[in-house]
Amino acid sequence: RDFIEQRYVALKAANPELPILIRECSEVQPALWARYEFGKERKVSLNNLSVDEVAKALENLVKNKV
Repeated sequence: RDFIEQRYVALKAANPELPILIRECSEVQPALWARYEFGKERKVSLNNLSVDEVAKALENLVKNKV
């Protein structure tokens, strides 16, 4: 939640074409999903991560399209 409050506006302004979906739910562990070409997907748990750690996880998913 802190990441969204602190960094979402800047992230979206810098990447207006980047599709981002944010859902708020109770009793669900936070996670970041990335979908790549040919149906490849990756999921990273964001549980107990700081704002900077969430940013690093997002950066890693963008750079490492494995």
